[in-house]
Amino acid sequence: MAGKKRTRRILTFLLLALVLAGLGWAFRPQPVLVDIGEVTQGPMLVTIDEEARTRVHEPYVVSTPVTGRLLRVEVEPGDVVTRGVTVVAHMLPTNPSALDIRTREQARAAVTAAEAALRVARADLNKAMADNDLAQSDLERAKRLTESGTLSEASLERAEATARAAQATLDTAGAAIAMREAEVDTARAQLIGFDDQGLAAALQISSEHATPLFAPATGRILQVMQKSETTLAVGTPIMEIGNIEDDLEVVVELLSTDAVQVELGDPVIIDKWGGAVPLNGKVIRIDPWGFTKYSALGVEEQRVNARIAFTDPPETRAALGHGYRVEVRIVVWEKPDAVIVPASALFRSNGGHAVFVVGEDGMVALRPVELERSNGLEASVASGLVPGERIVLYPAPGLAEGTKVAQRQAS
Repeated sequence: MAGKKRTRRILTFLLLALVLAGLGWAFRPQPVLVDIGEVTQGPMLVTIDEEARTRVHEPYVVSTPVTGRLLRVEVEPGDVVTRGVTVVAHMLPTNPSALDIRTREQARAAVTAAEAALRVARADLNKAMADNDLAQSDLERAKRLTESGTLSEASLERAEATARAAQATLDTAGAAIAMREAEVDTARAQLIGFDDQGLAAALQISSEHATPLFAPATGRILQVMQKSETTLAVGTPIMEIGNIEDDLEVVVELLSTDAVQVELGDPVIIDKWGGAVPLNGKVIRIDPWGFTKYSALGVEEQRVNARIAFTDPPETRAALGHGYRVEVRIVVWEKPDAVIVPASALFRSNGGHAVFVVGEDGMVALRPVELERSNGLEASVASGLVPGERIVLYPAPGLAEGTKVAQRQAS
């Protein structure tokens, strides 16, 4: 009996020890599961990313030099033209406008009045001719009488003056005839309309006799604004010509807060233009004035235009044209051997930045760091970290120094 009691006591002690050991194992401190990253070293860029478009810097707009009828334009966008050689369009004189009933009657009355004035002028001319003939006869008679001594010198001078006055009146009447004939022609011109048979025959002018418009610059046709035959006023744009090969550039609208960070000569990466590799460029101009623009969400923004020149040879972008969409990345800061830390590991601490560094034993330590630049995804650290150290990504608010952590496994 004593042996059985001793055995029961030993088994009870063993069972209690196992229960206590299980409870201790169950309630032991567990490491906090976190995402762990690594500090690296390498090149880093800080860029300003925006959508942009290409354009020809100096396009030439061909417009109508005079009011007239433009014949159908035969050139197409993309055609190569040569300055002063290629004919891009033809123009004809303007057709007369049609006359309404009142205007036609007024024009007819003006013709009648002009013809009557012409008859009056011809009558005056006939009277002037008769007076001149009489004055000349009197002058000849006075000269003969003066030579014979019958007539005085004073009478001869009066006869000469009368003859000169008659000649002047005759010249005036002749000039009045020319003026009245011109008035008749002007009045008759007001009656010209589409139903005038003589005018209709005169307007049958072929394109061979039309006025040619030559290309003002060497390049390609960018767009044609007026394709069909029509009547245009002077100065109306017909087409646009530009040199895509040598004069193509990129225009980007930057936020004014980003534009102050950009300097002339900053390198630019031109991406998502449709080619296999990005293109290179540089900033050549930043406009000194901004303008207001509303975003797709209706937010008012101040934008500034910046021009970017391609630095790659033209053959690398042969398919790129005028008005194409691209994306640009303007490099405002770069470092070839930066100590790089993910931006998700940084947080504010005591007025600066800090990270949690994971030690060999799995314990985390708070480490203040000094930042150089950040691009939103990564940051360059000036001091506080060395490449190869492990850091906590997305640290939770409850994480404190001395906490043991473990790598969270991807699900």
